[in-house]
Amino acid sequence: MHVPEDAVVSSADVALALASAASQNGVQIYDRTSVVHVMTKKGEVTGVETDKGQIECQYFVNCAGQWAYELGLSNEEPISIPLHACEHFYLLTRPLETPLQSNTPNIVDADGRIYIRNWQGGILSGGFEKTPKPIFTEGKNQLEIHNLQEDWDHFEPLLSSLLRRMPDLETLEIVKLVNCPETFTPDMRCIMGESPLVKGYYVLAGMNSAGLSFGGGAGRYLAEWMVDGYPSENVWELDLKRFGALQSSRTFLRHRVMEVMPLLYDLKVPRWDFQTGRQLRTSPLYDRLDAQGARWMEKHGFERPKYFVPPGKDLLALEQSKTFYKPDWFDIVESEVKCCKEAVCVIDMSSFTKFEITSTGDQALETLQYLFSNDLDVPVGHIVHTGMLNEGGGYENDCSIARLNKRSFFMISPTDQQVHCWAWLKKHMRLDSDLILEDVTWKYTALNLIGPRAVDVLSELSYAPITPDHFPSLFCKEMSVGYANGIRVMSMTHTGEPGFMLYIPIEYALHVYNEVMSVGQKYGIRNAGYYALRSLRIEKFFAFWGQDLNTLTTPLECGRESRVKLDKGVDFIGREALLQQRQNGVYKRLAMFVLDDHDTDLDLWPWWGEPIYRNGLYAGKTTSSAYSYTLERHVCLGFVHHFSENTGEEQVVTADFVNRGEYEIDIAGQRFQAKARLYPVASLYTHKRRKEDVELSDLHGK
Repeated sequence: MHVPEDAVVSSADVALALASAASQNGVQIYDRTSVVHVMTKKGEVTGVETDKGQIECQYFVNCAGQWAYELGLSNEEPISIPLHACEHFYLLTRPLETPLQSNTPNIVDADGRIYIRNWQGGILSGGFEKTPKPIFTEGKNQLEIHNLQEDWDHFEPLLSSLLRRMPDLETLEIVKLVNCPETFTPDMRCIMGESPLVKGYYVLAGMNSAGLSFGGGAGRYLAEWMVDGYPSENVWELDLKRFGALQSSRTFLRHRVMEVMPLLYDLKVPRWDFQTGRQLRTSPLYDRLDAQGARWMEKHGFERPKYFVPPGKDLLALEQSKTFYKPDWFDIVESEVKCCKEAVCVIDMSSFTKFEITSTGDQALETLQYLFSNDLDVPVGHIVHTGMLNEGGGYENDCSIARLNKRSFFMISPTDQQVHCWAWLKKHMRLDSDLILEDVTWKYTALNLIGPRAVDVLSELSYAPITPDHFPSLFCKEMSVGYANGIRVMSMTHTGEPGFMLYIPIEYALHVYNEVMSVGQKYGIRNAGYYALRSLRIEKFFAFWGQDLNTLTTPLECGRESRVKLDKGVDFIGREALLQQRQNGVYKRLAMFVLDDHDTDLDLWPWWGEPIYRNGLYAGKTTSSAYSYTLERHVCLGFVHHFSENTGEEQVVTADFVNRGEYEIDIAGQRFQAKARLYPVASLYTHKRRKEDVELSDLHGK
């Protein structure tokens, strides 16, 4: 790859220049000073204890690189920062006979796993080998950066790649082989943001060998975070709160970074799952589902079924299954979706985050009314879909809340919200309140019973009437299922299909699952996975947090006005921003795109992040996509923007603007025509027809 605008700078010189500029602005820098630990009081940073005395401060930033892990654990309130160092090798040579010029392009040979650049007229070349060497696993990290020992045997595969790419290097004199530590994180993305445990404790570390490249932007966003309370861009994928303490095991980190480091130069394909650090958090049904052909994905350390391979069906080996085209699981997921539509399926959704919020008085309701945009003052047993918004009206969380009784609520959130949502709730709870917040994620196994025959299965297992008259939509009842008591049954499925969510105390999970599968046999029951769930929810235009919704997305931008009660008589976080947005208009709108001329068998698939074009002009990107087995088309969700042709500035996006456009989705340089629709939709189809005859009905439901 040749990037003409690429440049080479010295990281030491950049650091020195920034330090010098900071000093001129009054910043005090203490060289050769060790931090013993960060002092805290009542969950807030109060100062730093060093080997030369104490420094009082309200903010502390842990950007200690390879030492960040240990520094985090040394605090009075230990903070988990999951990263691990590996040895990183690069070669330095004497200048070439004709020294390389300073503007010599950088070279990246991803297949050879190496990079090459000019170094004082000679070559600097390193890489990311397939078998990296983790270091400091025992936690005995060095106090100073010293170069580690040379290891020519370990470097040999990279050297072979270098000589294959530049054979004339055989005659060059090598100055030395440098071996220095580099830190890597469990998901190959850097770590930044405020600690969920200690107010004022920030982190910026784990740069995965790209610290200088990311330094400017990462520093800017962290500065915005500290000054304004939030960065100007959505950086959830980098937020420290995407991890929990479960990712901080030294053994886990050692094994994971051995997989992460080679991935820097590997081809990243859609739906790829890490292979190390698995089976960490599992449902009680894991072994039972695994024996029935489950193939697994991992989310926040939790194993979740992707789909179930039928007996006698052979899939490609892991390496051969990597593709940007039609995947080998296509037919399997199709049969699971069909069963959800026509009979009944069971999906284990135990990984979802589950909190209980209770109080002795009315504080639970009062607090939730302030934190959530929808009206939670509903009759006992009702379920409310609502957003947890920030001051800008953006989604900090998207969840469902069931009112268990007058003073108790049950909250269901996305899997990776476990740390973030807990921290947000704690941050806004009064310290002197009688409010009790409990994380009950591990207490309940969740089974999603989807399909028109779900009501028949549940009716046979419970004496309570399950008909719509007795059990309306978005309702929660505690009832018996089989022999098991105290099952929270909710009439919703997160897909728009009929069915029920069963929240089962874990000791009853196996019994309830066995009963459901046994009774369901005559109704055609089968297991299904998250790939079927994704297809169902996207074709019904159900947006998910972390994919379609984020901290910079408001309910008004994605057609969720019905989940906001501006007039509920109680102020809530984000209300002012939404009132202003309602008056001024929105600058993006979430739309659903149904691809018209896309060949599922031959064309590259849309996965997410594809450019959207409106009347030939760039208008945004897709946020998620799936194949709709009902429409027999690909469906994408994505935001439509309105950029001025003259200035490029964003303008207000009206519903009319979206509806009047002609759209194309760009998949790897090839554009495909698409029909765009806004939420809410009434029905995408009147009935299933052959692909050539599919007619999209009017999506603007009454």
